[in-house]
Amino acid sequence: MFQGLTFVALFLLLGLSGNIAHGETQPQLLPTASRGELLYSTHCIACHSTQIHWREKKLVSNWESLLSEVQRWQKTLMLEWNKDDNKEVARYLNVIYYRYTIAE
Repeated sequence: MFQGLTFVALFLLLGLSGNIAHGETQPQLLPTASRGELLYSTHCIACHSTQIHWREKKLVSNWESLLSEVQRWQKTLMLEWNKDDNKEVARYLNVIYYRYTIAE
């Protein structure tokens, strides 16, 4: 978990420095990433490491399949997340690991 948080901090720091260098006063960050990260860190990391997202045989190949996997696992674990919670976790994972085009 510490490694993942370090990566997020580095990602945010690099994003901030790039925006400041281009004269932007407000960084353009994903506003709801922290909600997705909190849900993921609280409920998902307990059962698997982050390696599942970059392993060779990963099950997701686009935004729709990523969202579908998040929905499937939250149902399996009986977390009772709503649609927004599922999307926030999928968005967080997409920013950190996948970088798929989001079709909404």
